Amino acid sequence: MTTPEDDAAAPAGQPSGVQSIDRAVSILTAFSHARPVLGISELARHTGLTRGTAHRLVSALAAHGVLAQAPDSTAYSLGPRLLGLADSARDQLSLNVQAPPVMTWLRDQTEETVGLHILDTLPSRRTIAQVESLQPLRRTYTDLGAARPPHQGAPGKLLLAHAPGTTAQDVISELARSDAALAKEIAAELDQVRADGYAISLEERVKGVVALAVPVHDHKGAVAAALSVSIPAVRAGHPELIALVPTAQQAAAKLSHRLGHDPEGSAPEQA
Repeated sequence: MTTPEDDAAAPAGQPSGVQSIDRAVSILTAFSHARPVLGISELARHTGLTRGTAHRLVSALAAHGVLAQAPDSTAYSLGPRLLGLADSARDQLSLNVQAPPVMTWLRDQTEETVGLHILDTLPSRRTIAQVESLQPLRRTYTDLGAARPPHQGAPGKLLLAHAPGTTAQDVISELARSDAALAKEIAAELDQVRADGYAISLEERVKGVVALAVPVHDHKGAVAAALSVSIPAVRAGHPELIALVPTAQQAAAKLSHRLGHDPEGSAPEQA
């Protein structure tokens, strides 16, 4: 954050243009769902700028449509020009654009097949992409895009555990109608997934295959996808999967960052 003392002159070695950009960004990031409209004094307080500096920057940003003056007010909100920029960013921050390099990195680190999975509204789990292991004996997804039960396998459980609203409870309730014991088991497993931050499957959905899945977060902090590592059971068991958790989580963090996720700024703000 810039301090009032910084207003007098740019720090030695730092171009004033760079400092102006830093200050402009600090003004833009002061706005949020909790603070959609801010006056000059509020912006100065949130950014640490003097009121005069904040006013000059706000005027410049408003002239470019990045900020807009609120109706019948001297306060400001984010401006209409950001809508076009957001659409352009959204196109490039999609899973299909950002995931392949990270998936390839994870495949190279583990030497095993990496999958990308999402939860649809049915709800069901769908595998939307894979980067196959280069080993002769490997897992290959032959059902890309097909709907699978959300409670089966590591990716499904991972996604179901973090599904929005009552999705997980609805699935468990549906299972309980035909198999109360299974529903209770799945509920306990989902609780464990939430506690651990990852899910593991030992030949649960596909005989001879074990898997690890970790969450990928979007710019709002929600779980947008599951990243998985699938291995032939003859090559790995529970200990080997656990050993891969840090690497898989590192890959998920890379992909989450590419999607705009900020671990420190994704939690809902208090007004």
